[in-house]
Amino acid sequence: MKSKFELKKQLFNQCSDFIEHRLLAIKNTITDIQESLDSETKSSAGDKHETGRAMLQLEREKLGQQLAEIQKLKQELLKVNIETVSKKIFLGSLVYTSKHNYFMAISAGELTYKSEKFYAISFSTPIAKVLLTKEVGDHIEFGNSTFAITKIV
Repeated sequence: MKSKFELKKQLFNQCSDFIEHRLLAIKNTITDIQESLDSETKSSAGDKHETGRAMLQLEREKLGQQLAEIQKLKQELLKVNIETVSKKIFLGSLVYTSKHNYFMAISAGELTYKSEKFYAISFSTPIAKVLLTKEVGDHIEFGNSTFAITKIV
């Protein structure tokens, strides 16, 4: 059981790193934009100057929304309990299928641990909605393919 827990822990940590990298990138971009806004002085161009400032402020607002989404993602990850094992798929499950493997947590894309690939998905994704509460042996139809659940950890 320790190796199963270790795998979940490693995937959880990769999801956490994914969030932290995105958070850092957004914060750095916001800082750069703020520095650009602070360093701009009124030029003789007038309208051109104001348009540039307005565009920077719009970009900063957009990044603020992305920052809020990342914070929400971080909160979602905190709800994942990697120590629980169940016969049914739930938040925190590792799901092995005849097609792909999934880590039910947040949408963080493809994760790899010891050459084993998993797709980190949140419950709001279409595939997760199909997988939720399924058990080993269940067959799933998704898109144009059918696959079986072979293992749940």
